[in-house]
Amino acid sequence: MPAFEYQALDTAGRTEKGVLQADTARAARAALRERGLTPLAVDEVEGAAAERARLAMSARVLFTRQLATLVRAGLPLDEALAAVAEGAEGRTRAVALSLRARVMEGASLAQALGEFPGSFDALYRATVAAGERSGRLDTVLLRLAAHLESRDALRRKLIGALTYPALLLAVSLLVVTGLLLYVVPEVTGVFARSGQALPWATRLLLLLSDGLRAHAVWLLPLSIALGAALAVLWRRPAFAARRDALWLRLPGIGRLLAALETARFARTLALLGGSAVPLLDALTLAAATVRNRVLRAALDGVAARVREGAPLSRALAQSGHFPPLALRLIASGERAGRLDAMLDEAADQLERELDTVLGVAMAALGPAVILFVGGLVLFIVLAILLPIFQMNQLIR
Repeated sequence: MPAFEYQALDTAGRTEKGVLQADTARAARAALRERGLTPLAVDEVEGAAAERARLAMSARVLFTRQLATLVRAGLPLDEALAAVAEGAEGRTRAVALSLRARVMEGASLAQALGEFPGSFDALYRATVAAGERSGRLDTVLLRLAAHLESRDALRRKLIGALTYPALLLAVSLLVVTGLLLYVVPEVTGVFARSGQALPWATRLLLLLSDGLRAHAVWLLPLSIALGAALAVLWRRPAFAARRDALWLRLPGIGRLLAALETARFARTLALLGGSAVPLLDALTLAAATVRNRVLRAALDGVAARVREGAPLSRALAQSGHFPPLALRLIASGERAGRLDAMLDEAADQLERELDTVLGVAMAALGPAVILFVGGLVLFIVLAILLPIFQMNQLIR
């Protein structure tokens, strides 16, 4: 039974949105009228409607964990999806009902998930397919939920670490711009009209202020145009490849980025390996989660060497891009027959190292931004006060 998204008016004239199941759109409208609602729009949750029902990361994690718990409790898959939909709302409810409809038509869960590529990527679908083939869908879903939570936590940590310095810098630059546009001209204009020789700092400040005021009307459209051009250039493959290579060569930042990407790759490969996905397929899927193009190309070469019979640790070492700690743990896991566990351990170690480095960097970045902005304000104040000191000396 397909799912339908609807918009309807209640008896008070308020708009109500939701999802319901019915055999046809006409039956869905009839069901709405029985509930005292006047249908405005009824659309089946498939195709374009399915893409609009894209789940956020937090909703995806909750959906996966709830479904895993219900399947582990022994509920058939269609009933588990119906139970998830009953306790959900909005997009999650629409997706769960649509998946249930496809499963009841005879599709596997992985095939049903394929209708929602925006919410469930190839890694998610391949993991679920492996769980269905091995009869361990509940275990695989629980591991998948933990993997999504770990990835989301790392993303939130990076965003949170950069938010405060970015806001501080933005607000400070706005304050400095306001000083240059409105305060500096009023104060220093008096000195300029007096005809006295001004210090170099005051002349520079007046030059900056006059230039900013003269061209302020063009700054916003110019900034937007430059931002749009940079966004287009940023997505070009040739530019992106050079950019990613440059990031890896930067002192400190390159090592941090390599550790971050390796942790993501190791965690994903451990999830796929623990879900009974063949190693070569797992390498291809895990490599797709790596965002740096240089490292992704290196992993393509790793997959080729593993296909030829080389151990994973040796193939990674030959690429020359991955941290020695991760290589040692992976080699140990291969020797002991515990590759999945050692991949997880490598990801844990690298994430702990990232936490330490990010903590130190963020502790230093906030004061550095404050010092930078303080230096700008100090320059403005000195440029204003120096002519006053000169006038006092002339009077004496």
